[in-house]
Parts: sequence; structure tokens; C-alpha cells
Amino acid sequence: MKRPFEITVFCYEGHKGEQTPQSFIFGDNTIFVEEILDQWLAPDHRYFKLKAGSEVYIIRHDAQNSLWELVFYHTAP
Repeated sequence: MKRPFEITVFCYEGHKGEQTPQSFIFGDNTIFVEEILDQWLAPDHRYFKLKAGSEVYIIRHDAQNSLWELVFYHTAP
């Protein structure tokens, strides 16, 4: 995957108001997040490394523009 892919993300909003991804739409599929493996902040995005089955995804959120993007996807062989 070379360029980010715009996605629709469904979140849980915690008591601090921070959004945590619970599922997202990738193509025609709804991906349900089993585990958040990591998360970090960059100057212009918030990143989440997610596990769903044997697949790992990295998505990012641009809060200023209300945009979610899939930036990495890996499936086990």
C-alpha cells in the first residue's frame, strides 16, 4: 500500500473525550478491532496500530480535518 486510503471509523469516546477505534470500513468489509497494539501522536496526526484476526493495520486520524486514513495493512501468510 503506497498511499493512505480514506476510511470510515467507528469509535468509542472515552471519559477524556479521546476517540478510540472500535471498527472501520475497508473496501466493502467492516473490520472489528480486537486489540489496540500501540498508539502515538505525531505533530499532525494520531496513529493507532490495530489487530483484527491475523491482520495488523495502522490507521491515522487528522482531527483538524476530521479525516481517518489507513496507512498500513499486513496479513499473515
